[in-house]
Amino acid sequence: MSGEKILIVDDEEDILELVVYNLSREGYQTISAVSGEEALKKSRSETPDLIVLDLMLPGIDGLQVMKALREDSVTKSIPTVMLTAKGDEADIVTGLELGADDYVSKPFSPRVLLARVRAVLRRNRRVAQTPAILRIHDLEIHQGRRSVSVKGEPVELTFTEFQVLSFLAARPGWVFTRSQIVDGVRGDSYPVTDRSVDVQIVGLRKKLGACGTYIETVRGVGYRFRENP
Repeated sequence: MSGEKILIVDDEEDILELVVYNLSREGYQTISAVSGEEALKKSRSETPDLIVLDLMLPGIDGLQVMKALREDSVTKSIPTVMLTAKGDEADIVTGLELGADDYVSKPFSPRVLLARVRAVLRRNRRVAQTPAILRIHDLEIHQGRRSVSVKGEPVELTFTEFQVLSFLAARPGWVFTRSQIVDGVRGDSYPVTDRSVDVQIVGLRKKLGACGTYIETVRGVGYRFRENP
């Protein structure tokens, strides 16, 4: 029994009851919200360990909630699994880019949702074990603040760019395939192409300037963070 606290956000009563029942049966503490406004209030007051967030909500929709969560210093690091009935892939991609950790499409199997929740919580525990601040020569990565600086100057990264950089920098010298990078950052259920990983790396190198050379391409394999940059 884990005891971790999960906030479930859905305006459909039957879905809400189904998710609450299955998570509670697995030993999680559950709290619920039926609107975006209520979700934002409870995410601040209850500080859950994870949020299960429906995208189609009345008033403030799930994507707006996701954006607000990531812009708030109190809630920005709370992992989130989206629930979506939308067939438009663009909404899923937008949610992930805004900072969602994973998603499950409706109708869904409770077992699949539980597996995704466990995987996200497990990854979040691993991140919590990473040193709060990584300093590599001119590069500084602050995990708690989710900030990056080069020679003391702040560098603005997207959520995914920060995740990729943190994953590689915490394991200098290790070589990772593109799939392993995605698994380490998002989980093995995250849909990805080699091209999307390459785009993140190109963006990181450009934004990091001279420190961008710390990320090396290993031909035929993937990428690594230089052991002695």
